[in-house]
Amino acid sequence: MSSSEHASIDRRLNERLATGGFRFTPQRQHVYDVLMQKRDHPTVEEVFIRAKQTMPDISMATVYNCLDALVQCGLIRHVNLDRAATRFCPNMKEHCHFYCDECGGIYDVDFPTTGNRAGLKVPEGFKVKQFEVSIRGVCRDCAGQHKR
Repeated sequence: MSSSEHASIDRRLNERLATGGFRFTPQRQHVYDVLMQKRDHPTVEEVFIRAKQTMPDISMATVYNCLDALVQCGLIRHVNLDRAATRFCPNMKEHCHFYCDECGGIYDVDFPTTGNRAGLKVPEGFKVKQFEVSIRGVCRDCAGQHKR
């Protein structure tokens, strides 16, 4: 990531935190950076382990609080599948998630949108705030292993 891209992300983070009533902290910045570096939908435990590698003093409680603030500010979203641990996604564009039943991986899938938000017929008077669509199957890597 270039320095101008990183600066743009930092500005966006600061603006969204301020708008949400939160102040900027190095810990929030660090947790957000961890999510942006590897967009693989980590659990809170995975975020904690990654964050701790370069910020050894960060606590699990701080990571939980940072993730909560980032969700409330609309910078990341929860991804839930059945009763599995909540995962976090920094992709805020309209998209759905593909869940691999073999390896447990979660992948972003672009959601074709039209003037009426993805072509879905929503009952009159209803207002859509967010889509949560999921697809289940087998990812390319796992499908390739079955062919061998």
